[in-house]
Amino acid sequence: MSSMQQVLVWLLAPLSGAAEHAIEPWAAWHARLMVLSWSVLLPLGSLVARFFKVTRRQDWPRVLDNQAWFRTHLWGQSLGVAVMTLGVALAFANAAATTPAASAHHAFGWIVAALGWAQIAAALARGVKGGPTYVTMRGDHYDMTPRRVAFEYVHKSLGWVALALTIPATGLGLWITDAPRWMPLTLAIWWALLIAAFAQLQRQGRCFDTYQAIWGPDPIHPGNRRKPIGWGVRRVEAE
Repeated sequence: MSSMQQVLVWLLAPLSGAAEHAIEPWAAWHARLMVLSWSVLLPLGSLVARFFKVTRRQDWPRVLDNQAWFRTHLWGQSLGVAVMTLGVALAFANAAATTPAASAHHAFGWIVAALGWAQIAAALARGVKGGPTYVTMRGDHYDMTPRRVAFEYVHKSLGWVALALTIPATGLGLWITDAPRWMPLTLAIWWALLIAAFAQLQRQGRCFDTYQAIWGPDPIHPGNRRKPIGWGVRRVEAE
């Protein structure tokens, strides 16, 4: 057997080294749906929301309120939570916590799912936009009302916490199903790429203040007279 064949055999073997990988169909679909949701759709949507409010070719601040990032984030996160909900339903109908690892996976899974649903609820309660790019001037976002401020703290904090908890939840799921070795290896590389992209975009100063991305840096806008919400957020002073 050549070295390449040996590597292929090792990658296809289950984590335990067993001769074959056997998994119930419901568990396989649960895993696929949760990986698609929490390892692909939701982290990509979060990166878009954090780093693409102002794009490289956008003539900001002459061109304001680029809606591409918002639509991508809205539909990406909505689809991600919908896919997650299907995965949770499969587990709820079939799974049983028979080992400590399975119990831990269930606990992480329910926490992550609850955070995902909480994000949707918070977004629905965030209030109206307002400002010169909206139908009326007054609005929760433009005026940065307590309602909007609370939403931003909750939405930003819980979103990143949920993504961080996804990693141990996924790892435990792979372990208890004795997944083939290529699966955790592929996911580890994927998450490393996501983290590297996050770090690079953050260093480039791409985390632009949402308020200024929409309405510009003029201090006449009330939100520019208060600190931006979140860490590492770039804000520009009006000239």
